[in-house]
Amino acid sequence: MARSIIAGLILLVWLGCRPEGESVNRLKTGMWRAVIEVQDQKLPFNFELVHDQKGGYDIYLINAEERLLLDEVAVTEDSINMVLHIFDANIKAKIEGDSLQGVFIKNYAADYRVPFTAVYGREYRFPERKSEVETADFTGKYEVTFLHEGDTTKAIGIFNQSGKKVTGTFLTPTGDYRFLDGNATGNVLQLSTFDGNYAYLFRASLQEDGKLEGEFFSGKTWRETWVAEKNENATLPDAESLTYLKEGYDKISFAFPDVDGKMVSLEDDAYKDKVVILQLLGTWCPNCMDETKFLSPWYTENKQRGVEIVGLAYERKADFDYARARVRKMVEKMDVPYNILIAGTDDKEKASETLPMLNGVLAFPTTIFIGKDGKVKKIHTGFNGPGTGIYFEQFKENFNQTVNDLLKENFTAER
Repeated sequence: MARSIIAGLILLVWLGCRPEGESVNRLKTGMWRAVIEVQDQKLPFNFELVHDQKGGYDIYLINAEERLLLDEVAVTEDSINMVLHIFDANIKAKIEGDSLQGVFIKNYAADYRVPFTAVYGREYRFPERKSEVETADFTGKYEVTFLHEGDTTKAIGIFNQSGKKVTGTFLTPTGDYRFLDGNATGNVLQLSTFDGNYAYLFRASLQEDGKLEGEFFSGKTWRETWVAEKNENATLPDAESLTYLKEGYDKISFAFPDVDGKMVSLEDDAYKDKVVILQLLGTWCPNCMDETKFLSPWYTENKQRGVEIVGLAYERKADFDYARARVRKMVEKMDVPYNILIAGTDDKEKASETLPMLNGVLAFPTTIFIGKDGKVKKIHTGFNGPGTGIYFEQFKENFNQTVNDLLKENFTAER
């Protein structure tokens, strides 16, 4: 009995001496397999839990070759709260031994809470299906059509397969689906991704005629069917023809506040006689995050050449304080060195009203190139990010060539 009392006292002393915030239910570092439940579907992803330099935790979301750092991870007693990168979203869960049970929450959306679970030590993404047929090879380039209630969207699918592991993405006229990760079993293809804000699940079956037929689930409500056929010559509409200036316009004009409330215009001295790149973005937008990762170091290396970048942020809420808080977080997390203004909300119809000289705001991001004479030279709709491989390399090459050409231009006209 005395030994039991002493052991109990030692435990109480140890609990009382624990550093503030340290969990009684210690989390194990290493690989975890997580599942988000949407539309009666189990959408899997993987993450790695590591110790940070302060004795706490960091998490890396893993999709194919991408490792997206979450460095705001709070563990208190039997709970964990993950702030999901720059996005206004969290995962909150209870720690139950080698598993987590909780919810994925989008804070900006009304009643957006979906079940989340995770299990330690499981490195696979999709469990292998039993199949009586040999696993097909889905590697290749596909001409894809997404169908939703009579509406269709043309896309390009790019898949790479090694054994049963498959990675790839879809390119659409307004952006790509980033890093997809999954597997193939028999004639069934499964892919998913979770970037902290968007959760995508793709399934498809290989048909006897060589075509793919499948389903696409996005978040709580969006579902599409899709069909695909291998086609190495598949193309999309020219990204530089979709958004354009209306007849009678040759310039962009606006006045929007920065995060401190100061009004900024292209007529300001900071932008006169310079090549200016306008980035239409939202901090909620993973494709915009990808473009910002490219633009930020690019600007640091090239600003001395006479080029400026201005971001126009269209956020989830029509509240200035909310919007600037999201922009400030993005700037801090991603070390953005150029000015980002608060331009409006992400509703494309309302966003279009803020730039009435355009035929419309069709996609986030959209990139507008302005010459030293203040005139619009090119508008690129959407963005092919690092998950698209060669298409990302082509974008960067075209981007640099455009800027180089504009910097060489001379003009004498008054602005």
